Amino acid sequence: MTNFSGYLPYAFALIIAIPFLVLLRQFVFTYIKLKEQEIKLLSVKSNSENKTQAYERMTLFLERIKPSNLVQRFNKDLASHEFIFLTEKTINEEFEYNSSQQLYVTKNSWQNIVDSKNAVIDLLHQTYDGLNGNANLDEFKTIFIMNYMENEDYISVTIEDLRREILIIA
Repeated sequence: MTNFSGYLPYAFALIIAIPFLVLLRQFVFTYIKLKEQEIKLLSVKSNSENKTQAYERMTLFLERIKPSNLVQRFNKDLASHEFIFLTEKTINEEFEYNSSQQLYVTKNSWQNIVDSKNAVIDLLHQTYDGLNGNANLDEFKTIFIMNYMENEDYISVTIEDLRREILIIA
């Protein structure tokens, strides 16, 4: 018995240390898991903010290409074909500037945005071709807006789709 008595303090320390080490290990693993979840949550939140900004930017783009807003741009002394050229150039430049937003917008919404942009440009050219280039700028703008109003308001429909999607995301 005397042989084991020298080991008793070590055995007692080991009996106390083992549960402490197990609890410490569990605490460390739990802490690591919580930190990983926090990082994931922050990542999702950041991505959500990017998506929100993308939807805002694309909604602003769509508002800007509405014919009622397009006709207010540029000098009134321009010829109709000059107005069309400058308007188309502005639409395409702004679209290219915002094209990176397609990463955050659904594929369907992006296609609707592209279709809306192309429809406005086509409407510009169809209106000009329908007038045979004989109208002044004010007449062209009036007919352009009237042609847009006669058809389905595809820009407002696209904006409404973007609103529905952002409500799902947010």
